[in-house]
Amino acid sequence: MSKVKTYISETITELVQNVSWPTWNELTKSATIVLVSSAIFALLVFVMDFGFGIQNKSGWWKGVLGFIYGTK
Repeated sequence: MSKVKTYISETITELVQNVSWPTWNELTKSATIVLVSSAIFALLVFVMDFGFGIQNKSGWWKGVLGFIYGTK
């Protein structure tokens, strides 16, 4: 049990004293970059899926998966 207490104590010390946490400004900049990049990538995938998609009998666009698995 003493090993567990030592482990937890050393972990807390490591996180508080040795880890360099980002500032709020750095964190918001990084989060914004990830958000914008994800939106651009999702839009690119949507455009590609729409462009390579097919239309089934009911008029709904099925995308690449509809092309691969066929229309029903």
